[in-house]
Amino acid sequence: MTEYTLFELFKETILLSFILSAPILLLGMAIGILISIFQTATSIQEQSLTFIPKLLATALALIGLAPWMLAKLMEFTIRLLGQLQTFAR
Repeated sequence: MTEYTLFELFKETILLSFILSAPILLLGMAIGILISIFQTATSIQEQSLTFIPKLLATALALIGLAPWMLAKLMEFTIRLLGQLQTFAR
């Protein structure tokens, strides 16, 4: 196993983690911004008002995106385990 192979593996792993986490983080950020705009417009300054909707949206996104995330992780793992034979040589 060369340094280049390790670098490529590290790059793929980091990229996959960004791809898998981006939809959930972006949804939480969008919900937070919408609630902040609502709070500013209505002058409601309740802290739990931002926490609960973001928590629910994140949980629903995790439930909805779980099959896609699992498929991506399995595809990466199968490809990585398939390459182990070439790494051992």
